[in-house]
Amino acid sequence: MTAQNIDDVVDGLAGIVQEAGRAGDRAGYFAALYRQVTVEIRTAIHSGLFEDGARMDRFDTLFGNRYFDAYDAWRRDRSGPRCWRETFGLLDDADTIIVQHLLLGVNAHINLDLAIAAARTSPGSDIHALHHDFQLINDILARVVLAVQDSVDALSPFMSLLDRAGGRTDEQILDFSIRQSRQEAWHNALLLAGQDDTGRAATIERLDVRATVLARLITRPGGLLRPALEVIRHTENNDVPAVITHLDNAMQQTVARRGPAD
Repeated sequence: MTAQNIDDVVDGLAGIVQEAGRAGDRAGYFAALYRQVTVEIRTAIHSGLFEDGARMDRFDTLFGNRYFDAYDAWRRDRSGPRCWRETFGLLDDADTIIVQHLLLGVNAHINLDLAIAAARTSPGSDIHALHHDFQLINDILARVVLAVQDSVDALSPFMSLLDRAGGRTDEQILDFSIRQSRQEAWHNALLLAGQDDTGRAATIERLDVRATVLARLITRPGGLLRPALEVIRHTENNDVPAVITHLDNAMQQTVARRGPAD
């Protein structure tokens, strides 16, 4: 599938979520998170939040197409970027917990795709004009990630063990990972925007290799995280269609529980 605008991105993600729900495919986990982020960004574009709404539409479309291309390549012949192959290759692994599937998607899409999409949206010196709107997305992400984290906590009653085992007590795992990754992605976007074709290819290769290494660390962490994952695995909801539905309704559930955001 190839999106022409942000509406197509939302529709494409909704289609993946729906099909994954019917098939019991864990690809729906990350797609549900991503769909809700994209809906919120589209709302922000329509409300005039960004300095250049048309540019943000192009940016989000390029970004979405990176995911669709990787998804289609995997479905077609198990090809695509290394980090996405690592991510999609674990979809049938019942030992990988819900938050790991989410983090794997976040890792590949942000640590590889985001910088590429930003540099293609605003090549050369134009990249600097994108920075303000790029940063505004952090606030949108924070709202969605908080809702999804609440949803994950409901599905995985022992999720707090990961914070304790990892030495973090004041940050949500998803939010922490996304914010850190987006900071690095911006620096890589600046690099890519100023490179020639040869330089860009080398940088993209380096980003893919790094994201693949991170994917393996997410999947097979060491230390106290391993026994924590075992506990979570045996206690979280393993009904894949039900998990997808719950994750995909995270924002609606938050609004119903807390009321709309200011």
